[in-house]
Amino acid sequence: MIPSLLSVELARWQFAFVACFHFIFVPLTLGLTWIIFTMELMYVITGKQVYKDMTKFWGKLLGINFAVGVLSGLTMEFSFGLNWAYYSQFVGDIFGTPLAIEGLVAFMLESTFVGMFFLGWNKLSKKQHLCVTFCLAIGSNLSALLILVANGFMQVPAGGEFVWQTMRMETTHLWDLFINPIAQIGFAHTVIAGYVTSSVFVIGISAFYLLRKKNKSDVAFAKRSMGVGLGFGLIASLMVMVMGDEQGILAYEYQPMKLAAIEAEWGTQAPPANFNVIAFPNQSERKNDFSIQIPHLLGLLATHSFDQKIYGVNTILFDGYTDVMTGKEIPAVTTRIANGAKAYEAMMKMRDGSAAKSDYATYNQYHQDLGYGMLLLRYLPVGEPLTQATSQQIRAAALDTVPNVSTIFWTFRIMVGIGVFMFLVMIGGLILLFRKTLWEKRWVLRTMLYMIPLPWIACLCGWIVTEHGRQPWTVYDMLPTTVSSSMINGWDILFTLVIFCLFYALLFAVEMYLMFKFARLGPSKVLNKAPATTKEKQ
Repeated sequence: MIPSLLSVELARWQFAFVACFHFIFVPLTLGLTWIIFTMELMYVITGKQVYKDMTKFWGKLLGINFAVGVLSGLTMEFSFGLNWAYYSQFVGDIFGTPLAIEGLVAFMLESTFVGMFFLGWNKLSKKQHLCVTFCLAIGSNLSALLILVANGFMQVPAGGEFVWQTMRMETTHLWDLFINPIAQIGFAHTVIAGYVTSSVFVIGISAFYLLRKKNKSDVAFAKRSMGVGLGFGLIASLMVMVMGDEQGILAYEYQPMKLAAIEAEWGTQAPPANFNVIAFPNQSERKNDFSIQIPHLLGLLATHSFDQKIYGVNTILFDGYTDVMTGKEIPAVTTRIANGAKAYEAMMKMRDGSAAKSDYATYNQYHQDLGYGMLLLRYLPVGEPLTQATSQQIRAAALDTVPNVSTIFWTFRIMVGIGVFMFLVMIGGLILLFRKTLWEKRWVLRTMLYMIPLPWIACLCGWIVTEHGRQPWTVYDMLPTTVSSSMINGWDILFTLVIFCLFYALLFAVEMYLMFKFARLGPSKVLNKAPATTKEKQ
């Protein structure tokens, strides 16, 4: 038996909500730790009190975010075992190593040093405290690396193989798991996006103090923080664009269906393909009802060449394509589903001891398409051989391999558009800063203030592209989402989803209240400092 579609969809919604909510806090922690380290390094080098004040103030906001982020992440662990039982069994051997290291090393590292950061100011020397801040930043980023190693396996299952006797993946090459290009580039893109998010956070709050001008000490503080935020943010913005481009190349090489959905490519154009700037995809008819294109741009962006094809959805579904990494001909999805059905039935006979030699030969021939065959499980009655599927059922299962193109297409463009906008604002801000006219441009400062939510929107859009674009798989090409979840009543999942929504709403309210409270008070009141002296302002 497989779970009902209702329970699968509710489990997906619950995990998506929990993961997206948790990720609200992750980017700020990833980036703010390094910004604070930069500020403290400047304090150690120059000895200026203003940099110590910057470290302490932004550190308080980091502490609030870190605490709420930890609480929001606890429930994710339970979601795996409760709602995704077979998925947990399937990838347990693979995920065990990176997630164990994350819990025992990375999380303990950042948890230990976050305490030393706040309590060690009067007990450690300047350099010792700087080392503590450095370890805190390393710990938070190491945690992200290990989690994204696990996620990278879901995108490209490297370093493991499927064992039919246990119906699960087992690790074969641990090193391949860690050097998976999807994991490494995904890690770089994610953490650098966190650096951009933190930079915008610092820039926006600094702009608030410069607009308010209530306290001279806060204004001097904000000017220094603005400089650090703009410099750090511009570098991070450039790097995140480079890493995003690398992710696009990897999608072209490893996940052609996801790339086709991102670009709303239904057919296969002659290279170099045109780029759909705007399109209104029609999922049911597998075409775009309207599009505005830039000639040849997509081919250059996605393949960095003039002669490489970008395969469209219809080509992948019904014609097949050439793997750009190996040069092998990949059969059409419909063919892979039929082959996978043969492998699945042969495997079932192997497991119950009734297999003939021909069944072993069939499994060995088609086992790489086993996951595609499992897509048919939702279309046939329990116990009926998958090889009895009709052409209509195979076609329906094939269409399931196409993610929601409109969602992927538009969230990708929202992410890119926000990224370009923030990059331009940072360039303009730095130019005005060097000209010493930024403080007079109130409209620029207002733009920076109102820009604060944008990087979070971009980050969430990026994760929607990554995760929703992987559907219908939990492990790409191997484990369909429809067979990954637990045999649990949909109403039970709905009840826990409501409870999580209420709990997270409370957490979010606490986070926003504390953040607004400390930000509105300003560094002078938060740090209980008297008005700045002339020496401190310098």
